[in-house]
Amino acid sequence: MKKQYVNFFSANGEQIDDTFAVKFKKPPVAYKGGKKGKWFELRVSDKTGEITAKYWGRDEHETERIYNSFDRGDVVRIAGTINEYPPGSGQFSISIDPSRGGLRKCRPEEYDSADFVASSSKDPQEMLKDIKSMLSNVASPHLKAAADAFLSDSAFMKVFTKTPAAMEYHQNYMGGLLEHTLNVMKITEALCSVHPELDRELCITGAFLHDIGKTKELEVSGSVIDVTAEGMMVGHITKGYEMLTKKLETLEGFPDELRLKLQHILLSHHGQLEYGSVKKPQLPEALAVHYADDADAQIDLYLRLKREAVTEDQWIWNKKINGHIYLK
Repeated sequence: MKKQYVNFFSANGEQIDDTFAVKFKKPPVAYKGGKKGKWFELRVSDKTGEITAKYWGRDEHETERIYNSFDRGDVVRIAGTINEYPPGSGQFSISIDPSRGGLRKCRPEEYDSADFVASSSKDPQEMLKDIKSMLSNVASPHLKAAADAFLSDSAFMKVFTKTPAAMEYHQNYMGGLLEHTLNVMKITEALCSVHPELDRELCITGAFLHDIGKTKELEVSGSVIDVTAEGMMVGHITKGYEMLTKKLETLEGFPDELRLKLQHILLSHHGQLEYGSVKKPQLPEALAVHYADDADAQIDLYLRLKREAVTEDQWIWNKKINGHIYLK
C-alpha cells in the first residue's frame, strides 16, 4: 500500500521508499570530470503531483540495464532521499544512490493504479444524467442541435466521460472533465438567476462545450495523466474551437451570429491572454462562463489541498496556488 505521496515531500534528507508512475525518462549520460559511471533523470508522479528523480549510477552497464528495464507509464519502486536545491527554494527532487537505495520496475500486483490516476467519487452516469437534464431545458433549436451534435457522438462521449479535467490541478482524475463541466454549468445557471438579463440558454450550452478540447489535450497513458502532442502544440482551447466549428458546419441553417457567440465563449473562457485565452471575453455570457470555470477550478484545488493536508499547523503553503490555506 502506497504511503508516501509527492505533495507531502517537504523535508531535505527525507527518506523515500515507495511506488511512483514514470512520466518520462532521459538517457544515461557520463559524469563530467572523468568520474566513472553514468547517471540519468526521470520524472515520476502519483495522484497528488510529480517530481524529478535522479539515479546516480556507479557501474555504467548496471545503470544502462536499470534504465532499459522500465518505460514511460510503468510503475517503479524508488528508494532514495529528498534533495532540496537550491536550499530553501522549496524545489525538491529524489536522489537515488544505488549503494543505499534503488530503482526497479514493479509487478502489477505490487501497486494499486488508483494511487496514480484516481477516479471521480461521483457516479459518472448520474453526472451525465444531470448534464442532459439541464440541456433538455434549452428551447432554442439551434443551441439544442449544437449540444446534441456532441451528446449523440458516442465516440466523443466515451472519451468525454473518462477524461481528467487537468494533469495536476483541479479534478485531475478519471471523470474529472465530466464533473467539472457539470459544476460550471450549475455555477453559470446560478449567475443567470442573479443576472436574468443574461442569455441563460447560451450560457448553459457554452458551459457544456467550453472544455470539449480537453478530450484531445489530455490522455491517461499507463498509470499517468499526460498531455498529447495536440494538447502540447495546439491546446484545448483551439482544439475545442476546431471541434465546435466542425460540428456546426453539419447543422443546416445555423445562424452565423450564434456560431460566433459559441466560438467566442470557447476561445475566451480562460479570461486573459496570458492564461491561454485567444480572446478576452466580449460577451456577458462569455464572462459568466469564464468566471464559473475559474471558480470551480480554484475551489476544487483549495478544497483538495485542505483535505490532503497532514499537519498540526493552522496554515499550509502550496506552490500550486503560491499562497497559504487556512485549515481550521
